[in-house]
Amino acid sequence: MTGPRDIHQYLGEFDDIPGTRVYTAARARKGYHLNQFAMSLMKAENRARWLSDERAYLDEWPMTEEQKQAVLARDYNRLLDLGGNIYFLSKLFSTDGLSFVQAVSTMTGMSVEEYKAMMDAGGRSPEGVRSIKANREAQGSAENEETR
Repeated sequence: MTGPRDIHQYLGEFDDIPGTRVYTAARARKGYHLNQFAMSLMKAENRARWLSDERAYLDEWPMTEEQKQAVLARDYNRLLDLGGNIYFLSKLFSTDGLSFVQAVSTMTGMSVEEYKAMMDAGGRSPEGVRSIKANREAQGSAENEETR
């Protein structure tokens, strides 16, 4: 058995996974009000208020300006970075009339059809997407080989 491990070092390793944002306690704290806003859209009266004046409704929530701008831009990847939880954010894209597949496809840069085809084929290959650090090192090695 090994000794205790530094939890911050362990959680920091999650940031090395390309294209993945692990929803940690730190992200939950950062996105608390953002996620509460999203969950408020479960009520019809809140959806109506939101749809009538998005900025005014957002200003009722103690979110950062960066979070508010990401909501207004419907930048779901940025919202995840800012503490959003995809299941809470689904209330936002559902209010916009988007399905989960439609919204998530925007996060990949793929069309809905391309995204569906990729997922039907088993999802993304894990090759080349296991470590940001390893990818940088491999790219650096390849660039060094080219300059020799």
